[in-house]
Amino acid sequence: MGAVGFTKARSMGPVAEAVERAGGSVARVFRKAELPLRLIEAPEQFILLRDQLALVEHAARELDDETLPLRLSTQAGMEGLGVFGGRVRTAPTLEDAIERCNFGIRSMLQSMTHMSLAETEGGARRLMAWTYEILDDAPIGRRKNELLAFGYMLSALKHFAAGPPLRATLPQKPPARAALEDILGCEVAAGEKAALIFPADFLRNANPACVDPIDARIDDVPAPTDFSAGVERLVELALLERHPTIDYIRRRLGLSPRSLQRRLAEAGESFEAIRRRVVLAKAQAQLSGGATPITQIAYELGYSDAAHFSRAFVGWTGQTPRAWQRAALSGQEKRALPPSGQSFTSPMP
Repeated sequence: MGAVGFTKARSMGPVAEAVERAGGSVARVFRKAELPLRLIEAPEQFILLRDQLALVEHAARELDDETLPLRLSTQAGMEGLGVFGGRVRTAPTLEDAIERCNFGIRSMLQSMTHMSLAETEGGARRLMAWTYEILDDAPIGRRKNELLAFGYMLSALKHFAAGPPLRATLPQKPPARAALEDILGCEVAAGEKAALIFPADFLRNANPACVDPIDARIDDVPAPTDFSAGVERLVELALLERHPTIDYIRRRLGLSPRSLQRRLAEAGESFEAIRRRVVLAKAQAQLSGGATPITQIAYELGYSDAAHFSRAFVGWTGQTPRAWQRAALSGQEKRALPPSGQSFTSPMP
């Protein structure tokens, strides 16, 4: 596997709520996508883009509803996309908002995708095509994710008091065309790319709400070519089920254990070093909060009891979890990582 796409879990919209409300099995949907149920409570967690595509696809199949992705994103709106959505919604004009969206999506929300704005054929009227493309070679869920993107894009148009698009195009015409047209408020037709077509006049529409002229770039999403950063995000995901094993990671990436280790070595990393770093960071974050019992922290990090966790933590930091926590709460903690040569005391095998 070459480049790997990631996305934040929040970009799926309220998928669990929708499935449950319609009488479907949330557990079955997540199981088919091989994703932990606790992901519902972690909207900022990064997951593989192909896993999001699969989850939305399985949810739509569970409910036998082709329109589900579009309804999810229209319900959530741009405000459902966290910081990224907030930057889009606070742009001075619709044109600025689309620019922020197009240039920010790959670094702030979802890699291995591409959004663009360009003039398109419109006869006497000047029209714009706002397109969304999936660059990942994911085997399923592509059309569903295009519909998911449409809902967020439509939300941006509505926020800037623009009318509905004149038409929407999809590389493959969906079977539920009439229902989709009803939600989008426009014709849905086959086209080269997934795009919303609207009058160029809309671009000048001013923001009717709060305006933030600052558009600083935040590099948050792992770059598709940063393999070790991607593995780190997958270890974080695995911790939601307390099992950050090399077998879990290599299966998510479609690699053999040897290939995974080789690619990490090429980046100057190892799986054990990454797992140690992630577990330590999670432990320190929870200890710093002061509200979670150490026994519970140990359990959530995959340890069978607090004693095993404490021994590992002392090896990493030279302090017991309790001593480190006292220092953290008084502002004197030392956040040093363990020596690179030190072995990692693994949680539950």
